[in-house]
Amino acid sequence: MLTSIRGLTAATLSAGILLSAAPALASDTVSDEANTLIEPSDVEFSDELLAAAAELDVAETGLVLTPATERASAPIAEGEISNIQGGEDASSPLTFSANVAFAIEYRFRGVALTDGNFAVQGGFDLAHDSGLYVGTWASNLDEQTVGYGSTEVDLYGGWSGDLTDGISADVGGIFYLYPDAGTGDFDYYEFYGSLSFGLGPASVTGGVAYAPDQDSLGGTDNLYIYGDVSFGIPDTPITLNGHVGYTDGFLTFTTDSEAIDWSVSADLAVGPVTFSAAYVGVEGDVLVDPTGTFTDDAFVATVSASF
Repeated sequence: MLTSIRGLTAATLSAGILLSAAPALASDTVSDEANTLIEPSDVEFSDELLAAAAELDVAETGLVLTPATERASAPIAEGEISNIQGGEDASSPLTFSANVAFAIEYRFRGVALTDGNFAVQGGFDLAHDSGLYVGTWASNLDEQTVGYGSTEVDLYGGWSGDLTDGISADVGGIFYLYPDAGTGDFDYYEFYGSLSFGLGPASVTGGVAYAPDQDSLGGTDNLYIYGDVSFGIPDTPITLNGHVGYTDGFLTFTTDSEAIDWSVSADLAVGPVTFSAAYVGVEGDVLVDPTGTFTDDAFVATVSASF
């Protein structure tokens, strides 16, 4: 049975500091009335003191002489706030994202996994600036036809990034889990890698996925090779896609364990939401899938969103 490989808060603190100072005034004489307040207008500064204050080197002393009332009411400059907070906050090297999708059918590598019924899917990803990432993704399955239980959960990790200008790579591994599949071996793992080439509004991707010998694969392995082409129509939110893949191994519905799958689709992006329409097909033999439950061609519409 063929299952899936997934393609893919900061708190701000602010503080204000108000500093004020009053000069200490000394006198050789004390007023006879101890409780009499000295008004600012009663205080006189000599010409020599004012001249000395004017000649203070601010760069050396760090002092700025302004009236206390002005310091109290003037806003703190952005540069001063930054200094108070210890400089501008460096962005986190980690990026968290989530995705959710609603599809009229779950198809993977051309194979139907919900027997033509509605699928609810979604996952989470955590990526580092270095290109390393980990994530998880889940979908419902048709328990009666697929036989792997009602739920698929994928755990994956790897590295993706640019190799040169216009060329990027993605390598990693994925573990397919079927938590309510019942008795037997169902879970398996797979390794994958791909190269993508950007050519203006178009991109071309070639990839391979390999699952080594495992009991859940009948004691055999499985190889999958694929190619994708995407073209974004200039000045529109529409992208056209083409896909062809080849499977050799346990995860097919043919007598010779080989199958070709294909699809053509169009995506319409509206903000974080993408509307997709695809026509999907895969090879299948009557002896293995007599009713075409898993391998009949199908039209699949999907609404997905990433956050």
